[in-house]
Amino acid sequence: MLLIPAIDLKDGQCVRLKQGVMDDATVFSDNPVQVAAHWRDQGAR
Repeated sequence: MLLIPAIDLKDGQCVRLKQGVMDDATVFSDNPVQVAAHWRDQGAR
C-alpha cells in the first residue's frame, strides 16, 4: 500500500479542514517546508 501524505495550505499556513471546507480551517503550522521535511524524514517520497 502506498500512502501519500497531504498538506492543506491556506494563506501560507498548514491547516486541517473540517470536511474539506476552507472556511472551517484549523492552523497547525506556519511552516509548510518544515512539515514537508517531517513527512520526508518519515519515509514519504
